[in-house]
Amino acid sequence: MLTKRIIPCLDIKNGRTVKGINFVNLRDAGDPVELAKQYAVKGADELVFLDISATLEGRKTMIEMVLKVAEQVNIPFTVGGGISSVEDVDVLLKSGADKISVNSSAVKRPELVNELSSKFGSQCVVVAIDAKQVNGQWKVHLAGGSIPTGIDLFDWAKEVEARGAGEILFTSMNNDGTKNGFANEALAKLSDTVNIPIIASGGAGTIQHFTDTFKVGKADAALAASVFHFGEIEIKDLKRELRENNISVRL
Repeated sequence: MLTKRIIPCLDIKNGRTVKGINFVNLRDAGDPVELAKQYAVKGADELVFLDISATLEGRKTMIEMVLKVAEQVNIPFTVGGGISSVEDVDVLLKSGADKISVNSSAVKRPELVNELSSKFGSQCVVVAIDAKQVNGQWKVHLAGGSIPTGIDLFDWAKEVEARGAGEILFTSMNNDGTKNGFANEALAKLSDTVNIPIIASGGAGTIQHFTDTFKVGKADAALAASVFHFGEIEIKDLKRELRENNISVRL
């Protein structure tokens, strides 16, 4: 049985870690390199860094940060935010990132997923999908959730898998930052729709929410931010409890 992964997510703005609710009301959560080191020690399986201010200036800051994280941390990490070309990915992977995440740029130009997977391999291409339930239908949204596209979540997931994505990071915008639990019904359907791993994101508030997303949502990994950044859930406690619930994790 494959082990389930626990992944802290660090949203980066101007070189600092920030956290909001439903993609707004950001507050500072600390230095990303220091947080990354702490998470590696505390038993995180992977890390995700999302540059939410991905301007040219933000990109330079991000590359410096990636170099530092790669020096200090011995677990895999993914970098996303504003990536739109093979060149962008080349620089980030050479700086030490293990995987990259694309979102809006892939929706705008789906061939990007093919280009990245053929050049660097599927194993390092994560497609992030932010979706919101609108009138009972899960629709893909762009630009931090502010632009609706009308694209169906499950159709888009199938397409990116066919184009060579190695993993999908699905954030439910309805659940993000609410701490009311993950969107397990949508996650389970997603898991049945594609054959690549699904990372659940949006809604973690308690240890039970993680148990539910692995058992009910069939997620392969669970990503969270504020519950880890602000010490509400300790990764070691979380993993012990998951193990007690017969969920295979790396202790």
